[in-house]
Amino acid sequence: MKRCGQQMNSNLAVEFANVTFRYKQQQSNMDQSPILKDFNLQINNNEFVSIIGPSGCGKSTLFRIITGLEEPEQGNVLINGQTYQSRLGQVGYMPQQDLLMPWRTILENAKLPLELKGMKKEYAESLVLPLFEEFGLNGVQDKYPSDLSGGMKQRVSFLRTNLTGSNVLLLDEPFSALDAITRLSMQEWLLAQWEKRKKTVLFITHDVDEALFLSDRILIFTETPVASLREIVVPINRQRSLHDLHSPEMIDLKQNLIEQLRLKVAL
Repeated sequence: MKRCGQQMNSNLAVEFANVTFRYKQQQSNMDQSPILKDFNLQINNNEFVSIIGPSGCGKSTLFRIITGLEEPEQGNVLINGQTYQSRLGQVGYMPQQDLLMPWRTILENAKLPLELKGMKKEYAESLVLPLFEEFGLNGVQDKYPSDLSGGMKQRVSFLRTNLTGSNVLLLDEPFSALDAITRLSMQEWLLAQWEKRKKTVLFITHDVDEALFLSDRILIFTETPVASLREIVVPINRQRSLHDLHSPEMIDLKQNLIEQLRLKVAL
């Protein structure tokens, strides 16, 4: 394994440069111990990178910083090589829950990012409707979220995330609430969408098999505070199938990952 280190690279979609971050205790207004300390991370354009680690290790905090919901006390966060006074709206974010509005139709939910940009209703619909077939949503545009299965809701959520227009998508355990068969189907579907669109995806998961199947690289939270993440490069080529996970090399790699996670929990 190797650690991610800082280097200048014009091909970076996301970069953390010497970032330190900690939460304040609400009642005493005292600083807690840092979660990130002099933290460096680089994510290349068009990469699919999974982030794994035990609950509470800082995975979701990392996403909150990237989206701009939190700001570091020192260091810089760059999106596509740029720093922003506010990063809100600079990346697409898909949470674990689909967060579809139950009173809006599927079409109305999907076009929400375009409405928030001030786009006229008719023009927004003309852009969104052609995508329904590509995302496996043909014929559901006039239905409501309660009419759809969990997998279909997540397709709508992913479509809406794409419509933010960003080349950087943060997916926070989007399939964890699905049953096992639907989850496998959605993993294959997501991989096909990523290979077609070549966006940069950061994907939080607790599922080692999911991380191995989807990712170019896997980053592992192994220490607190976090200065860097351990990295594994997944040694299977694109195009992939779930059968690739059963090779001896991948089985050994899976065991390596599980041991790393167990070590973290035991500390």
